[in-house]
Amino acid sequence: MIDTAPTIPASSEVLIVGAGIAGITAAWFLNKAGIEVTICEKGTVAGEQSGRNWGWIRQQGRDQAELPIVMESMRLWQEIADELDEDIGYRREGSLYLCENEADMANHDRFMSFAPDYGLTTERLNRKQLEALVTDCPARWQTALHTPDDGRAEPSLAVQAIARKLTQRGVRIIENCAVEQILTQNERVTGVLSEYGEIRTNSVLCAGGAWSTFLLKSCGIRLPQLTVKASVARTASAPMIFNGNASGSKVSFRRRLDGGYSVASSDYLEIFPSRAHLDFLPDFLPLMKTSWRKFRFRIPELTVGEDFTRHRALDPIPSRKTVARIKSRLIDRVPAFAGIEFAEAWSGMIDALPDVVPVLDKAEPVDGLWISTGFSGHGFGIGPGAGKIMARLIQGQSVDYDLDRFRLARFSDGSKLTLGPAI
Repeated sequence: MIDTAPTIPASSEVLIVGAGIAGITAAWFLNKAGIEVTICEKGTVAGEQSGRNWGWIRQQGRDQAELPIVMESMRLWQEIADELDEDIGYRREGSLYLCENEADMANHDRFMSFAPDYGLTTERLNRKQLEALVTDCPARWQTALHTPDDGRAEPSLAVQAIARKLTQRGVRIIENCAVEQILTQNERVTGVLSEYGEIRTNSVLCAGGAWSTFLLKSCGIRLPQLTVKASVARTASAPMIFNGNASGSKVSFRRRLDGGYSVASSDYLEIFPSRAHLDFLPDFLPLMKTSWRKFRFRIPELTVGEDFTRHRALDPIPSRKTVARIKSRLIDRVPAFAGIEFAEAWSGMIDALPDVVPVLDKAEPVDGLWISTGFSGHGFGIGPGAGKIMARLIQGQSVDYDLDRFRLARFSDGSKLTLGPAI
């Protein structure tokens, strides 16, 4: 069982802050290498966005720097799934970006300009090919971008299942234990101060999602991050429409292990900036200018800040209006869903960075501090690849990828940020 008691070790070879997909998968590969790992989680394993996302494990539509990492993640997801004692719903049933016309398809030209160079089997489908994949395909969809070996899994099952396997293998996971400060001496990590006391360590991985900004602030590190609310629903059991992931104008849907679909609006996100976030708004202006139709500013309903125990888990409630919007758009775009009831709806808070790609880096100038955060809604699928990268970096090993795109210093060295795919 995962340790939920307020007992902490005196020391650990590596200390990971956050038990979401980023932290858990980093622990997976560190444990494989024989490294002692402790994970401190202020709430519960995958209690926030890692357990609330769409469940897409996609290569399609990725930033060019992310693509080779997520391609390896597809293999790593399978390896991990094969070692677990339970079905996490990992299936490679493909992804579709549904297009109403050639102008919609042109939005994917940037991705298609480099995807073939990586050996990705993404193709453009015509109407006839689309009809062969989607049952009762609505007439509005004329073309699609299709990656047949993309995957899906169940967020509500996957990370917790991996965590259970890790505890069997000796990884200590302490829930309800917030890390309040990273302790340093002479710009070198010496430990962390948790709400239950100090844990000595020389290596800390900050994988705290939406909370990372505030933990890193105690080390003098500026990470411009906002929290973005996205809402999702799941249907009751439904006829087979498409067995993978599909997204078009206004709506997205993904086949579930339980026979229903996870569904969401693909063009509606809510931003809840707390007072602490206001300094970061100028960093986000380029993204907001390109995606302003998608974002809505709201009065904060949950405060994300330096009080890590005020909210053990960010659990925003989707409004009735939001759920109604998802349902009406789903039926309008895919009439086969008419008459299928929603069984549940929920929301999550996405950790978003100004260029919509994560930080995977050493936290200069603090020796022994590492960062894996800011996945901007794309973290579930790429999680194992990112986890393996961080495990290797922590061990002082090389990686096979160019990580320049993911460096922390891009927010402070005067570089012009290049926007990745939208949240």
